[in-house]
Amino acid sequence: MKFIDESRIEVIAGNGGNGAASFRREKYIAKGGPDGGDGGNGGSIFAVADRNINTLVDYRFTKIHRAKNGESGRGSDCYGKGADDIYLRMPVGTVITDEMSGEQIADLAKDGEVTLLAQGGKGGLGNLHFKSSTNRTPRQCTPGEEGQRRELRLELKVLADVGLLGMPNAGKSTFIRSVSAARPKVADYPFTTLHPNLGVVRVSSEKSFVIADIPGLIEGAAEGHGLGHQFLRHLARTRLLLHIVDIAPTHEGIDPVHEARAILNELKKYDEALYEKPRWLVLNKVDLLENPQEKIDAFLKEFGKDTRYFIISAINGDGCKELTYAIMDYISEIVAKENAEADQQASKPAAPAAPESYNPAAN
Repeated sequence: MKFIDESRIEVIAGNGGNGAASFRREKYIAKGGPDGGDGGNGGSIFAVADRNINTLVDYRFTKIHRAKNGESGRGSDCYGKGADDIYLRMPVGTVITDEMSGEQIADLAKDGEVTLLAQGGKGGLGNLHFKSSTNRTPRQCTPGEEGQRRELRLELKVLADVGLLGMPNAGKSTFIRSVSAARPKVADYPFTTLHPNLGVVRVSSEKSFVIADIPGLIEGAAEGHGLGHQFLRHLARTRLLLHIVDIAPTHEGIDPVHEARAILNELKKYDEALYEKPRWLVLNKVDLLENPQEKIDAFLKEFGKDTRYFIISAINGDGCKELTYAIMDYISEIVAKENAEADQQASKPAAPAAPESYNPAAN
């Protein structure tokens, strides 16, 4: 299945049915009075987060989603039938934005979360509602309201604890194959990864985390070179970024320090908040170096040691286990802190309500 993480759709809710203007007509019942029923409500359109879906491919070709109109009211106090609502199932992590206003409508971050995309029109009133002591034969009724119509942009941001960042052929896909059951494509040419891959890293029977591999960045991605920034959105929800650097490039003209700094520059151009995320440096392919420590010391001296770094060889797994344990400890610490803050917030007593006679302006 082709991975689609962005789409544009149009949702059209159903119109409400018209109210009826009718009068009771039966033998031996003179002046039976108004009996026009109301129109039914038009169908609404909702989005539902579904963890069993992992791509927006269903919305690549099906662009228009239309709900049915409500039925019009009829005589004999018959109300029109309301139309059924439509539920669009989307992957967890989908962000829905109004294309015209730019307003974010929903961020489907939890499985089963439901949000309204387009409200169906309300059914019109029949003349039954307009009778009174002074208007015993009302002939007025109201039409049904139009359903809401919207053009929406869908963006999928995958849910992962750790995101991989690096140049093409830095070894990101090899690393995720080494530490998880994910099997992304690996080859000796750039841009073998064309869409995000997720892998579950299981440290123990009870501890695991999710890691995301996105296509590699190159210098000038902000200007559209390579695959650009289109996949960086998938790192927005991560707790930690792993900046993987090829410490042993095959071409002599490639400088690992320059390559690493280029990635950071592109990250900063894309999103300052993403640039400020916790980021660890991972020096990969040390198995190809004759004097690894000398090369590593030279790199760190020029690039700087302002961040935590690890030395690995993804192809044979050297250093990968230690790295995954460190990641698990880091994530567990963050989760424990978040849970403690949530418990503390929940345990705070509610502020007492002010008495009805209390007037702040009088004090």
